[in-house]
Amino acid sequence: MKFHFYKYQGTGNDFVLLDNRKHPYPRLQQETVAALCNRRFGIGADGLILLELEEGVDFKMIYYNSDGRESSMCGNGGRCIARFAHDLDFLEKDTFRFNAIDGLHEAEVLPDKVRLRMGDVKNVEKRGEHAFFTDTGSPHYVEFVQEAMQMNILEPARAIRYNETYKAEGVNVNFVDSQDAGTLAMRTYERGVEDETYSCGTGVTAAVLAAYTAKKVKYKEVKVQTKGGELSVSFEHGETGFTNIWLSGPAERVFEGKISL
Repeated sequence: MKFHFYKYQGTGNDFVLLDNRKHPYPRLQQETVAALCNRRFGIGADGLILLELEEGVDFKMIYYNSDGRESSMCGNGGRCIARFAHDLDFLEKDTFRFNAIDGLHEAEVLPDKVRLRMGDVKNVEKRGEHAFFTDTGSPHYVEFVQEAMQMNILEPARAIRYNETYKAEGVNVNFVDSQDAGTLAMRTYERGVEDETYSCGTGVTAAVLAAYTAKKVKYKEVKVQTKGGELSVSFEHGETGFTNIWLSGPAERVFEGKISL
C-alpha cells in the first residue's frame, strides 16, 4: 500500500500525519502503524495521526502510538494536526474545532505557535510524598524531583510504568522540578512509545496542574522546559477543578513524502 505522508513535530514530539478526508487509508492495522513509525525501517515518529472529516466539527483526530495501538489524547499531536489542517487550507481559517478520543477541542494556529484547548480536569490526586496522578486526556504520574534534566529517567520510569498499580492500563511517567514560581523543567516516559520522548503535551499539562496543586507554582500561566523546547500552559481553577486549560507552543511541518509498505 502506498502512503502520502506528512511529518510534523511539536517541541521534538514527532508524528506522521495522513490526510484521510476521502478515506484513502482504511482503518490501519497495528503492524502497519508500527512499521510507518519505526525509526530505522520506516518514517520514524512517536505516533501517527489520521485527519478525517466529521459532521458538526471541522475535523476528527485519530491518534496511534508508535507501537501501532490506537491511544488516548496527545496534546502535541493535537497541536500538530491543527497546523496540518491549516496547511492543507481546506477550511481557509485559523481557528478549529475538532473531536479526539477524549472529546471536543479548540485550536488556534498562529505564525509562531499553536494553542490547543485541553479538556477540563476535576482531580489531581496525591500518590506519595512528592507524587501525583491525573488524567489530562491521557493518564499521567507526576513526580517532583531535583535536577530533572540531569537524571537518567528510564529505570525509575519503567519501575513505575510496570508496577502492579499501572502495568495493566499503562501510565505516562513525568519527572518534574520547579525552576521558580512560574517555570518548570520536565522529562517524560510515554506508554505506547515505551521510551523517553522529547516532549509530551498532556504530560506538560499534568505537570503544571500538579505543580499548582502542590503549591510549587503561583501563577496560572506556567512555562515548561522539555528536552525538545518550551511549552506553556494557562488555566483557571475553581470549585469544579481546572477549566479553560490551554496548551501553547511551536508545531511545525518537517517534510512530506511517499512510502510503500
